[in-house]
Amino acid sequence: MQDDDKDQPFMQKVLDNHFLLLFIGLAVPTLTYIVWGVMELVSLPIANP
Repeated sequence: MQDDDKDQPFMQKVLDNHFLLLFIGLAVPTLTYIVWGVMELVSLPIANP
C-alpha cells in the first residue's frame, strides 16, 4: 500500500485531498477580491477640498 502512495502523481494527491480543495476554493476568491479592492483604492483620485 505504501508503494501506491509513491506512484501517485502530485496533482492526483492534491485533487484527492478534499480539505485542501476546500481551502484553495476559499482562498483564491478571497485573495482575488482583496487584490482587486486594493487596486481600486490605489486608482482612486485624491480629493481636493
